[in-house]
Amino acid sequence: MLIANRGEIACRVAATARRLGVKTVAVYSDADAHAKHVMACDEAVHVGGSTPKESYLQWQRIIDAAKATGAEAIHPGYGFLSENEDFAQACVDAGLVFIGPPASAINAMGLKAESKRLMEAAGVPLVPGYHGADQDPALLQREADRIGYPVLIKASAGGGGKGMRAVEKAEDFAAALESCKREAINSFGDDAVLVEKYVQRPRHIEIQVFGDAQGNYVYLFERDCSVQRRHQKVLEEAPAPGMTEELRERMGQAAVAAARAVNYVGAGTVEFIVEQPGGYDKPEDMKFYFMEMNTRLQVEHPVTEAITGQDLVEWQLLVASGEPLPLAQDELLIDGHAIEARICAENPDNNFLPATGTLQVYRKPAAANFEFDAVRIDDGVREGDAISPFYDPMIAKLIVWGATREEALGKLDAALAEVAIVGVHSNVQFLRRVLAADSFAQARLDTALIDRERAHLFNQDPIGVELAVAAAVAQTVLAERDAESHDPFSRVDGFRSHGVASRRIDLEYRGKPVVAKLRYLDDGLQLKVDDGERAPIDFTRQSDGRIDLRYGRRRQVVRVFRLGEVSHIFGTDGATSITELDVLAHAIEGSEGGRLTAPMPGKVVSIAVNAGDRVAKGQPLAVMEAMKMEHTIAAPQDGVVEEVLYAPGDQVAEGAELLRLQVAN
Repeated sequence: MLIANRGEIACRVAATARRLGVKTVAVYSDADAHAKHVMACDEAVHVGGSTPKESYLQWQRIIDAAKATGAEAIHPGYGFLSENEDFAQACVDAGLVFIGPPASAINAMGLKAESKRLMEAAGVPLVPGYHGADQDPALLQREADRIGYPVLIKASAGGGGKGMRAVEKAEDFAAALESCKREAINSFGDDAVLVEKYVQRPRHIEIQVFGDAQGNYVYLFERDCSVQRRHQKVLEEAPAPGMTEELRERMGQAAVAAARAVNYVGAGTVEFIVEQPGGYDKPEDMKFYFMEMNTRLQVEHPVTEAITGQDLVEWQLLVASGEPLPLAQDELLIDGHAIEARICAENPDNNFLPATGTLQVYRKPAAANFEFDAVRIDDGVREGDAISPFYDPMIAKLIVWGATREEALGKLDAALAEVAIVGVHSNVQFLRRVLAADSFAQARLDTALIDRERAHLFNQDPIGVELAVAAAVAQTVLAERDAESHDPFSRVDGFRSHGVASRRIDLEYRGKPVVAKLRYLDDGLQLKVDDGERAPIDFTRQSDGRIDLRYGRRRQVVRVFRLGEVSHIFGTDGATSITELDVLAHAIEGSEGGRLTAPMPGKVVSIAVNAGDRVAKGQPLAVMEAMKMEHTIAAPQDGVVEEVLYAPGDQVAEGAELLRLQVAN
């Protein structure tokens, strides 16, 4: 079997194949020549350059690789070519088994209008709405009255929230419609609108379905994927909190009806938007509506595996081999609760900006890889690997299982506390804060949860300056002791023939200067941070490298990784970093002045200005793209563009100077 993918999903598929005795072929790009997924397979074939367009989307090369290596089947994973109907059909035409649904099913579910027509015919609930061509205001008002308030008016040609208004009552509709149309014509040159029911407190709940070639269908229960940022999932769990048995069965049967309507074969996910008009604690009032069907395995499939005890990739291979489904609906049971956290290379405190770099440190909790255990890790990277700008920024998926949701929450936080990543920004600490947020802990879930809890989720300091300084000082002193020779005159124990030895260490913490003063006394060390009280500090290194740190009245076991001048500190309550300053170098460093640099490696999408242009503070100057996301670079101050150094399409490194700005006086 050839695995037409990369990263963690390729490793995960390969693990099941190995267990079943199926030999595997990996494909790889230039950037992935030494990637973990290449080593996870029995053999590998190079398919092109670093970008997906040059490699993983070159489906003819992938088919040729399958034929050249004697592969009988192709597993597409998710993303890339997994929902490409032309690729699915090309595999079949080449005499290969495509481990996924038939091309006709991918086509039917890929066309939004067609899929909704099919779902309506199959009796699957759709969001009530009007999508007609007649734009008479009186007709639109009548349709809104028919749908029932609140309703959402949306520009048909719209996007980005423009030309969109929520209307709470009938008497407000006409004014909102006029405003919406006016904004739509200005933004898109088209004032056509559609009217849909405004879903209150929306949850994103999806149903895992499976079909076989014999016409059998089952649903493997639901997953709640409501916790999202930028419309991308952050945490997923199964089963969905607050789900009643009656609602679960209705949603499951609707999902099966959706799969049956397109003669679906294999693994698929039917996604629903769920309304909570009665509030978070009234699941009996929840109403669900079809959104779309994903005709592939989902990123979050491990939580379904954890609560059912079934290997969904094994099911895929069995069905693709022509076997019937392993279990009937009444043989499937839910056991316990599972939660998955997506660990990504990104900076949540900087609008989730994707991060790249080398995983200088990548430590994980004791866990099983791709197995059904209390803690499981699915990843496609190792310590020392690079996170490149060419692919999705996900580093790993951390999945836990517990007998109850509360138990699973506790296990997940404990497992995340064991993750240490240095070299790239990650969202690990953000994930821990989401778990601790009242809304998530109490299962008050909807797609606005992160915005609602924003004050508690971003720019937090769980460790504090004093403990951070103490940890950095402890690591420095321990490293010095390790480097000591047996020569007594080389020891750094503070001994002197008279007086008390003291030492000043200049640091920077969260953008602010900090001064640490360490005193060497006969009975131990004392530390003073800025103008705080002097307090005893003691520390010992444990056998696993952790530091048992006691400072004043606080005691905590921490891990400290020193890279250059930066100490990265991981404690029970969270993680932080602190920088030791070279005072002389810091004093002579010049300001970057009017330089505007790339915040990440990537491609320049557009430059909005030319040399000589006068710009205002906050004005967009350039757009960069990396890891499927765009980042706008704006003018930090009023000024005049002196020089533009790159053009659209250019690849740039992190920190590269994009343009120079003469700042206005």
